[in-house]
Amino acid sequence: MATRFTPVRLLVAEDDPGLRSVLERALRRNGYAVDAVADGDRALSHLLSYDYDAVVMDWRIPGTPGIDVVRETRRRGSRVPIIMLTARDTTADRVEGLDAGADDYLVKPFQLAELLARLRALQRRPAVTLPPVLALGDLELDPSRHELRRDGEPLSLTARELGIVELLLRRQPSVVNRRALAVQVWQDEADAVGSNTIDVHIARLRSKLAGSSTRIETVRGIGYRIVGPPATPTVATGDDATSGSG
Repeated sequence: MATRFTPVRLLVAEDDPGLRSVLERALRRNGYAVDAVADGDRALSHLLSYDYDAVVMDWRIPGTPGIDVVRETRRRGSRVPIIMLTARDTTADRVEGLDAGADDYLVKPFQLAELLARLRALQRRPAVTLPPVLALGDLELDPSRHELRRDGEPLSLTARELGIVELLLRRQPSVVNRRALAVQVWQDEADAVGSNTIDVHIARLRSKLAGSSTRIETVRGIGYRIVGPPATPTVATGDDATSGSG
């Protein structure tokens, strides 16, 4: 059986409609799957909802500036490779962009061939090592072994169910919307996946997690999140309760 090719997925954030259109067409011709947005708020929303192999980010973009999108993306722990596009070409500007978390810096105007070469260079870098085990409450997911354990005992899950749990664990405590689940778990079949299909998989997962201290919550109108057991309140000891300055 032939191996299915999964294209490299890019996010392009560029407010100039002409340049954005040129980049979309050119990148797709070169085998990339492209999501394109025109402002920083949508760029940040996409980065928090979907997984990308690389990002092409304009510095001067409406809404949240591109450099602040980069800072927030790094603050949240994402190591997705980012190329910053900008007309700012001083050394201080380049240093600011790189210090904010960009991996590369391309000054406008630029040649498409150079952007493609820089994207290929980023793809050759060693992959970022993900945590070997994702844990929450009594659940532990080992992505390398495709195994979910509860209290050390493996659970029997389908590949789709494992994908859903992994995405929820990686994004917790954030809510994951249905579209993100469809794109990440069903990939190139995402457009054919309806809400009912996702709901059925979630219901089966909840059944298999029955009795666990970790549960999947529905956030109406948005999607799902996974939550662990409530934190145990700290009880003051006798010495702590009676000590004071008085």
